[in-house]
Amino acid sequence: MSRSGAVTFKGNPMTLAGEAVEVGKPAPEFTLHSFGPEGLKAITLADVKGKPTILSVVPSVDTGVCATQTRTFNEKLGSYGDKINALTVSCDLPFAMNRFCGAEGIENIQKGSDYQTRSFGNNWGMLMEELMLLARGAYVLDADGTVVYGEVVSEVTQEPNYDDVIAALDKCLA
Repeated sequence: MSRSGAVTFKGNPMTLAGEAVEVGKPAPEFTLHSFGPEGLKAITLADVKGKPTILSVVPSVDTGVCATQTRTFNEKLGSYGDKINALTVSCDLPFAMNRFCGAEGIENIQKGSDYQTRSFGNNWGMLMEELMLLARGAYVLDADGTVVYGEVVSEVTQEPNYDDVIAALDKCLA
C-alpha cells in the first residue's frame, strides 16, 4: 500500500510506501545497519527495547536540514546518558553516516542506515518512492517498544517539532 501526497519535497507531492505508524501501537520491525570499530552491525527493534527510544528520521545527513536535525537532537539528548536509546535513521550508507557523525562530534545518537533492505522505510511508511529516501520525522518508543509519539514532517525541507519529541521522551522517563 502507498500513500500519495502525505508529504511534499520542495512542494512536490511524494508517495510514501507502506502504512503510517500509529501512536499507541507496537513499533514495526526494522533492521538497520551501523558501522563502527567492530565493522558493520545490525540494529533491530529488539535491540532498542528496554529503554525509551527516539528515532530521528532524515533523508540524508549530507543535507543542511538533516544535518541540523541530527546536531539538534544530539545536543538535546546529551543529558539523558544511557537512560535512553537514540538513533538517527536514513538511507545513507553506514560509512557516510559514520563520517558525518565523526566530523560533527555526534556522540549521543547511534547511526542506523536503512540502505540495505529499506525495511524501516517500508514498515514505518516513511520511504518516499520517487526518491527512494526516507521522509523526515521523529518517533518516540516506550521501553516496551510501543509508539508513544510520531511525527512525519509534511514538507521534507522543514524540521520536526523538537520540543514535542523531547516532551514525549520525558513522559516515558517520568
